[in-house]
Amino acid sequence: MAWQELANDILTHVGGRENIASLTHCATRLRFRLNAHAKANPEALKQHPGVIMVVESGGQFQVVIGNHVADVYKAVCAQAGLNDDAPPAPDEAKSGALSRLIDVVSAIFTPFLGVMAASGILKGLLALSVVCGWLSPQSGTYQIWFAASDALFYFFPLVLGYTAGKKFGGSPFVTLAIGGALTHPLMVKAFETGQSETFFGIPVTFINYGSSVIPIIFAAWVSCWLERRCAPLLHAAVRNFFTPLICLAVTVPLTFLLIGPAATWLSQLLAHGYQAIYALAPWLAGGVMGAMWQVCVIFGLHWGMVPLMLNNLSVLGHDTLLPMLLPAIMGQVGACIGVLLRTRDARRKTLAGSAAMAGVFGITEPAVYGVTLPTRRPFIFGCVAGAIGGALIGWMHTSVYSFGFASIFTLAQTIPPGGMDGSVWGAVAGTAVAPVIACLLTWFAGMPKPAPQTASIVPIVPENVAENEVVAPLSGTQIALEAVPDSTFASGLLGQGAAIIPLAGEVRAPFAGEVASLFATRHAIGLQSDSGIELLIHVGIDTVKLDGRHFTAHVKAGDKIQPGDLLLSFDRQAILNEGYDLVTPVIISNSDDYASVQTVATSRDIRAGAPFLTISH
Repeated sequence: MAWQELANDILTHVGGRENIASLTHCATRLRFRLNAHAKANPEALKQHPGVIMVVESGGQFQVVIGNHVADVYKAVCAQAGLNDDAPPAPDEAKSGALSRLIDVVSAIFTPFLGVMAASGILKGLLALSVVCGWLSPQSGTYQIWFAASDALFYFFPLVLGYTAGKKFGGSPFVTLAIGGALTHPLMVKAFETGQSETFFGIPVTFINYGSSVIPIIFAAWVSCWLERRCAPLLHAAVRNFFTPLICLAVTVPLTFLLIGPAATWLSQLLAHGYQAIYALAPWLAGGVMGAMWQVCVIFGLHWGMVPLMLNNLSVLGHDTLLPMLLPAIMGQVGACIGVLLRTRDARRKTLAGSAAMAGVFGITEPAVYGVTLPTRRPFIFGCVAGAIGGALIGWMHTSVYSFGFASIFTLAQTIPPGGMDGSVWGAVAGTAVAPVIACLLTWFAGMPKPAPQTASIVPIVPENVAENEVVAPLSGTQIALEAVPDSTFASGLLGQGAAIIPLAGEVRAPFAGEVASLFATRHAIGLQSDSGIELLIHVGIDTVKLDGRHFTAHVKAGDKIQPGDLLLSFDRQAILNEGYDLVTPVIISNSDDYASVQTVATSRDIRAGAPFLTISH
């Protein structure tokens, strides 16, 4: 139930259930195919506290959730009545070839990304255990765990057959059976023994399709196309078993005779073509991928690389593309750590810390969308550091020997079957260099300056302020006291009230009375109204550390004040540039003398002099 409210809001802002053609999810994103993108409201979703970002790319409406995406996905499906049997989204004729490719790849691979990453990590840990002497490859423990880690990759045609069948709109169990035929022991034995067989006199070329990627995807597409053509021609009484019969009887031989060899040739061409490009300047390839990977992730273009990595593993037995992405991930982690160390904004500090932790394990959307991209320079620094680390890894010709998300666990996957060598230490060096460079650049370059506030906010000069009323002392955005990023204020220990995030650098008198106290650092002031209300206005969080810099007092203790009088002024921009949070608690210090303290402002945006708090006896 914890995610029902978020799921309901997401459904509302994507245009309702009737606007959803299909829905899948990956490690951090809900991926919608919508019937009409114009009905969606991405701006409203971007403002939702449970949504990190909204990206429209590759024909998909992507809602970035973060680590809880699986829970939100289930809640959305439950509310919308979506299930695994929902028909696939129709192809959009207006979408480009790249958009269609990304949509197909993401739909086929996302359902098992989690177990695929887990399998790769387990394989890497097994390699590490052999190098360290913890396990022997001949031991039963090693062999059982190796079977667990290798099963998905060996039987890839079955898994891909199922997901491709769903994507292409056919029976996924028929395409799964086709994948099973490709890895059947009889066919594997025929390949290993070099048998020469024919199918109705046509010679058959036996190929080992274990761990292959491209052949089954093409075979699934042919089977689904054939299924759509045959089903309408058959009577309903026999359609359910004659359609699969025709698909299996036609597609399996066609795959062994034509589709498989052609797709295998294409796979080898793709793998060797990549190797030829990589061999020209591996350090340059690493630098480009390290710099651009996060940009690709933002627009969802990274899915185009997944089949290439898997194909390299299938054809070559190793992949050099995946390790070059590790510095790109760690560069954003380092930038987050730089923000964490540099900023004094408690909310940004908390977000940067959690995003850095998620990034270490390969999930960078919270870091990119929540920390580095909004402040721009840290994102650029992360990409620069990723380019340097990626170039180092490319130069050392580092490879991985199993697939998984680029994360700290990828280091274990870079260990060759023969044991540790220079390529592994290259991966370690590139992975360590990237976060250090990004962190240092972020620290020394400082946080980017917020855009200056150019609008002139004219305060309201109230004619009369009731004895039980406090008008707003600042212009800005009103927030609840509980939302203040300081537990002393948020808990109400100092009294009840509310807070304002100021948009102008002026504090004005909220009632008639006198200045009870003025802090030497001029960041806070205590007031007492003629009716006995004691009020504390504290500009910013931890701004006492500025020791009075950027603050100017226009009154002193004991001065009489009238509503609207200027009490303090401060350089809002300079304080923000030094990394301080300017949220300003406005506290009724003697709240215990009153029955209640309530907020009366009707809008989050408030001007100085507008009704703000009311006190009841």
